Amino acid sequence: MRTLLSITLALGLLAAFTLTAAADTDVTGTWSGSFKITGPNGETNDSTSYMVLKQNGSEITGTAGPNESEQYQITKGKIEGGKIPLETDAEGHSVKFDLVLAGDRITGEANLSGNGATAKAKLDLTRVK
Repeated sequence: MRTLLSITLALGLLAAFTLTAAADTDVTGTWSGSFKITGPNGETNDSTSYMVLKQNGSEITGTAGPNESEQYQITKGKIEGGKIPLETDAEGHSVKFDLVLAGDRITGEANLSGNGATAKAKLDLTRVK
């Protein structure tokens, strides 16, 4: 009986910890930062990145773009253990994001493709307060 009580208590604590951790990983809000793109010939350009994200469970919706006035709808998005894969379609260019959440910071890569060209970008975003 004591073992069953210990297991039940341990499972209850684990569930409480999981709910607390999930609440800490909510990405809902506005994110702003840098976008460093590397083209197919190795040339690099610095730009800005701006995202408005809404989290509902593990699903992420919202918009992403270079600034507040130029935003593209997120067509696929989720969060799993701090990893955030997102997809957008920016004027015929597919953009796939592989991002990681760490506190009030999101970092990672974006892979852009369209019109026969590809490019990669590094992102570093912080939550706008």
